[in-house]
Amino acid sequence: MSNQTISITDSIYKYLCENSLREDENLFSLRAHTYRMEQRNMQISPEQGQFMQLLVKLMGAKKTIEVGVFTGYSSLSVALALPADGKIIACDISTRYTDIAEKFWTDANVRDKIDLRIGPAIDTLQKLIDLGLSNSFDFTFIDADKINYDNYYELCLKLSRPGGLIAIDNVLWSGDVADERINDIDTESIRSLNKKLHSDSRVDISIVPIGDGLTLALKK
Repeated sequence: MSNQTISITDSIYKYLCENSLREDENLFSLRAHTYRMEQRNMQISPEQGQFMQLLVKLMGAKKTIEVGVFTGYSSLSVALALPADGKIIACDISTRYTDIAEKFWTDANVRDKIDLRIGPAIDTLQKLIDLGLSNSFDFTFIDADKINYDNYYELCLKLSRPGGLIAIDNVLWSGDVADERINDIDTESIRSLNKKLHSDSRVDISIVPIGDGLTLALKK
């Protein structure tokens, strides 16, 4: 019996992947492509992608949002888990990396499930609210600029239906959030949102120690 999550050593992580990971070949190819890039640390881990797929399937999600696309691993993971009529509204600031994402989405035959919106995500999300789409989305994944995490959360909470799930990435921030000596703007932004969510009565929450930390917030 344990009262603390196990530390994930390299050997345990290898075992975890060997006995749990069922990575689609298109996801594997995209991950390998991104790994060759300098910015590869911006991509979620494969076991997190699989975990998100399981959440989407458990919820029977159809309408989803992604804030921050990068090369598209997380959106591809979710798209593969969605039913044929499922959709992702994917928000990103530029096509620098989403051009890569689109190629792999197409290769995986899920391009038609993904509505890519290029521009500030705050504007995109507000437009959805203005169109009367509040309280209608099943699942949201937030993984973008940390300074706007609180803004993204509030807008996505409005868009989420009761019982809808918001997943927020990087909430442990390589452990920096627990080090009071570290006070840069990104760390403080994540730390502030974590504290806010802990007492936010509008949602039920859990921080899952997967990848770089994933908060799950279920709208009441």
